[in-house]
Amino acid sequence: MSHLIEQPPLVYRLLFPEAIWRIKKRQRKVAFLTFDDGPIPEVTPWVLDVLDRYGVKATFFMVGDNVRRNPELYQEVKRRGHSYGNHTMHHLQGFKTRSMNYYRDILEADNYIESTLFRPPHGIMRWSQSHAIKSHFNIVMYDLVTRDYSKKLGPEQVFDNVKKFARNGSIIVFHDSLKAWRNLQEVLPRAIEWLQAQGFELLPLPM
Repeated sequence: MSHLIEQPPLVYRLLFPEAIWRIKKRQRKVAFLTFDDGPIPEVTPWVLDVLDRYGVKATFFMVGDNVRRNPELYQEVKRRGHSYGNHTMHHLQGFKTRSMNYYRDILEADNYIESTLFRPPHGIMRWSQSHAIKSHFNIVMYDLVTRDYSKKLGPEQVFDNVKKFARNGSIIVFHDSLKAWRNLQEVLPRAIEWLQAQGFELLPLPM
């Protein structure tokens, strides 16, 4: 079975060479946990507590409108020492949005999220959009999508994705969202424990 979602193929990575897909360290084994679509009060505080429990720092790609509605959660992510980035104001998908409107949405989110990091929702954008974005932001893609959001997958299958595809330098995508909550609450602690047992150092993305 092809796993084009879980680990994007080389040809897709080559379309956006300016983006960060993976960060390998020669001297040690590392991985980068990232959380998309928050912050929301139903899930983000729990994620922060789990990360604290295991002594892990991660990176949160936040939707600007969620930050607008939950400014205290944005501040809490910062206070606990995590990295954070822009995930557009209204979670727009690049292919379905005119480039000018897409970029305006990113800049609107930038009023709430003070970061040079950007990740496109769904990992999808046009080349022309990427070209404009890269002049002001560092575009962060991913090496492993856990698919915690999928209604078709259960916790064990999501956990299997982590075990199968995690490798040195992986940027791993989870979601602090209601859609992912069913899987996330079981998978996240297990994934962290497994990654640490495999010798991975879990780091935030540099800002």
